[in-house]
Amino acid sequence: MCAQNDETITASSSIIPSKTAMITRDAALSPTPSNTPEIYLSKLDDSDNNGLDDHHDRNLVMTPITAVKYTYSLALLAFSIILIVSVIFNQGTKLSTVNPWLALCVMVGTIVWLGMMEGQQGALVGLTGVVDHLVYKESHSLAFRNTQLAYRGDNLDRYVTGRQFMVLMCVFVINLCGSPLPGMSESSLNLPQIIEEIFLKTGIAMILMTAMISQLPPQVNASHCMIDFINNYFALFTLYTALIIEFSGVMHASYLIQNIISLISGKPVKTREEPRTRLQASFFWLRVLMSLSTLCFSMAVTVVALFQGKTTMWQGVPEWVSLVLFFVLLTIVGMLEGMQIAFLATSKMRREQRGTSFFGKKTVEVISKKNGQNLPAFFIGRQLMVVGCFFILARVTTPDVEVGTGNNIFGVSDGAQAFLNTGLHAALLMTILASNTWKLAASTFPVAFVNLPFTYILLWCGLILEATGICSGAWVLARILKRVTKLKYDEEYVGTPERPTLSQDYLDAQMPESLVGQSQDVLDEKPGEDREGAKPPESKVPSTDALDEQAQSQGELDVESGLAKW
Repeated sequence: MCAQNDETITASSSIIPSKTAMITRDAALSPTPSNTPEIYLSKLDDSDNNGLDDHHDRNLVMTPITAVKYTYSLALLAFSIILIVSVIFNQGTKLSTVNPWLALCVMVGTIVWLGMMEGQQGALVGLTGVVDHLVYKESHSLAFRNTQLAYRGDNLDRYVTGRQFMVLMCVFVINLCGSPLPGMSESSLNLPQIIEEIFLKTGIAMILMTAMISQLPPQVNASHCMIDFINNYFALFTLYTALIIEFSGVMHASYLIQNIISLISGKPVKTREEPRTRLQASFFWLRVLMSLSTLCFSMAVTVVALFQGKTTMWQGVPEWVSLVLFFVLLTIVGMLEGMQIAFLATSKMRREQRGTSFFGKKTVEVISKKNGQNLPAFFIGRQLMVVGCFFILARVTTPDVEVGTGNNIFGVSDGAQAFLNTGLHAALLMTILASNTWKLAASTFPVAFVNLPFTYILLWCGLILEATGICSGAWVLARILKRVTKLKYDEEYVGTPERPTLSQDYLDAQMPESLVGQSQDVLDEKPGEDREGAKPPESKVPSTDALDEQAQSQGELDVESGLAKW
């Protein structure tokens, strides 16, 4: 890509915080005898805003339509919360039978933790496109520790895998705390039964509460405020926990499927880790075998239950339709999960690098509209689509076999059948096949995911669904959370993809040895002032094109290897 003459790249010095280095160059194609870029360092005028005005102008315009959407969405959320709390204190949920206050406290704590998981994934994947992470090392030390740990070896792959299991467990705990028991879908509010049937028995209240509080607002804020979002010990604790859970091997079948995808595509999965020793390889494949055995058993139980009509699927639906619907929904959920990773992994790339096909260019164009607000808008619509698909999948895959009648699947014991009736095996199945596998594939091939035609279609589906406003209250909650926690946009710390902020260490590493350490003296000089008797040095500071290529190759290598994947 060829930049225009005198294109500017700002570089914030981590050594001299009060000064900023500016690199200005003539284009490589300019008719100069030596074809050498002209380099100088200068103090920026205070009025220079680093070209961030467009990126910071993200305030939504309040119109009567949006006001109505926010109002009825927040009203639905408030009503859902009141219903759930009422059921809890009516001891109508599993955990509330022990103690209602315990159930409420556990549910609130789990919702908060789930919010961190949702936002942290976006932050870690999105920051892989940053050219120089040293620019926020001093100001955001905990965020720097998060990224350095996540980008070490294949840790980001491991985090994505372990985190998904944590999300599964959090949702399971929230359901234990707030979902009504069979025959107990009544609150103490004496509402019409049809209202309680719609919101409690179908699970709509739980879906709205979980999505609008613990999933959507963190995703919206983390899509643009990645560094501030993970600059805390809570995020670091979550990262370590996910890595430990991944180490257990429960989800290791995802890696086998990832390698199969790599073989089919002919594009190897790159890594910066040393080859495994025999002991390490044996331990790895042992965990893969354990996870694969569990996955195969879960799939067999699900398929047999579908063919025998022993699931909670709605009556009247033929078994073969349920089976086809199962695989179709797995594909849709997988694409939605992969799109989230792909959009964030390429968020710091230039448009030309992200969209390389007709549909890819259209996708990038749609995402970039409304000053970048279409990206978090898609996250809201996407979350609703994922929740809806999982709700249907739960009906399709959860066995419904009366224990003690001798009709147990595969003739398992009554205790084992009672466990299968909980649907946990189906949840594990969906986590691997409809989530982790697609996320790992998207983190390996993010640009390819962006350029798929199906991606463009699902992008519009998500935006249209968000436009209905059923979860518009998430925008309000996200804005409140952003102001309370004082989150700032990433451009204030790392610049933009076109004008990245670079640390002094990064600049020095690109300079000839004769110039290293002289940047302070040059900064003290006035712009355009020649030093007496000094010849203009031939500098090797990278041009904008070189920085683009380095950022692209670094991002691709990091994302493909898992070294630095959301």
